[in-house]
Amino acid sequence: MQNPYLPYPVRIDEIIVETEDKNIKTFKLVFLNSADEERFSYKAGQFAELSVAGKGEIPIGIASSSTEKGYVMFTVNKAGLVTTHLHSMKVGDIIGIRGPLGNPYPWDIMEGKNIAIIGGGFAFTTLRSSILYMLDPANRPKFKDIDVIYGARSPGMLLYRDELAAWEARDDINMHITVDSTDDPDWKYNVGFVPTITEQKAPAGNADTYAIICGPPIMIKFTQPVLDKLGYTHDHIIMSLEMRMKCGIGICGRCNIGKEFVCKDGPVFTLARLNNMPKEY
Repeated sequence: MQNPYLPYPVRIDEIIVETEDKNIKTFKLVFLNSADEERFSYKAGQFAELSVAGKGEIPIGIASSSTEKGYVMFTVNKAGLVTTHLHSMKVGDIIGIRGPLGNPYPWDIMEGKNIAIIGGGFAFTTLRSSILYMLDPANRPKFKDIDVIYGARSPGMLLYRDELAAWEARDDINMHITVDSTDDPDWKYNVGFVPTITEQKAPAGNADTYAIICGPPIMIKFTQPVLDKLGYTHDHIIMSLEMRMKCGIGICGRCNIGKEFVCKDGPVFTLARLNNMPKEY
């Protein structure tokens, strides 16, 4: 049995600077051993631990989709010791990856439904994974309408800009991109906070519609009442608490909310389930 503490060795194959402040980068990682890649079988919504020798490890949502083969991607915000060191690394450097961890979004339940993706800031990573999964030709017929509301502070802070443009050009997904504010006279998308744009653009809630939300706590706090107003039942609002992650396998006990271990019981929860948990998140 694979040691859950033993990371798989991976090579940094590509580094993409995502934002104008250069504090968010996407790392494309290639497994050194093909057997490890086969064992690292994941679905959109799961996370993993990235480990850097001598520095430590960090839990990060998986940004790539299982439909993308030959590599796995993580989008990392430079914020602490491990992430700062990772940002200084180069293509060809070796790091470790441990996982996949946690539970994915409930794709089997959402088949045949309309999906509203709502995200903000650099928390859009697992939502990128979700969008690519649903848009894959083998999966797109499984879902009805797909609406995406994605916001950042300014145009230069949006992630995956080439992909956003490619998705917008498609006729089988509705993109609603927004920024808090901008002085750019050529900006052609929305201006406003994510909750406001959600109220204007999101489909109405009903038995055939699910909402997936991932973003900063303040965005989530003000988006929940909007979804209530739009008619979403709390069992159709799906959220991720991946920012609570620590060891990832329920040993350290630092991610618990009441009796729930977010790394093992989550990080994906419906709002209905969260309503029955202590308000510690």
